[in-house]
Amino acid sequence: MSSSPDIQQRLDDLEQHIMHQDSTIQDLNDVTLQQWDAIKALHEKLARLEAKIQAAETAAEADMTPEPPPPHY
Repeated sequence: MSSSPDIQQRLDDLEQHIMHQDSTIQDLNDVTLQQWDAIKALHEKLARLEAKIQAAETAAEADMTPEPPPPHY
């Protein structure tokens, strides 16, 4: 049967392992939140760019008047 110090050592090792996992999970969570913020900002920027392109296309279509034919026709 295992001795008490051996059990205590195993318990300490498990606690250290869990602490390391908790730290890793927190680091991953922090990175995920940063990436989410970056993705959100990019989506907003893309929406603004799409609106600008649509406005430019609309303005270009409105300004497209056919050129009169040259005088020799």
